[in-house]
Amino acid sequence: MDASPRLAKLLKLLDAEPDDAFCLYAIAQEHARLGDDAEAIAWFDRTIAADPTHAYARFHKAKVLEAAGRIPEAIDVLREGLAAAESARDGKAASEIAGVLASLSS
Repeated sequence: MDASPRLAKLLKLLDAEPDDAFCLYAIAQEHARLGDDAEAIAWFDRTIAADPTHAYARFHKAKVLEAAGRIPEAIDVLREGLAAAESARDGKAASEIAGVLASLSS
């Protein structure tokens, strides 16, 4: 898939700081926006590796997995995200993740 102008800018920013979780997350989000699920998942994984407490990377990775019909994987990722959010004491993320987890688990 051709890179969008936004993706090209993000990749250039990443050159300056390869482990910047914010930039990695933005790249993952851009791939998801472009419908490139495999790349989005890979970049969400890179985000999580750079920042293991990044609950929203897990949340959005799970949303991509859910959209691809990979529900059991999405549930597992949401459980990890809930644990990360609770560990970071991020009530907003924990609440959002718990809601999606409940809807997928039922």
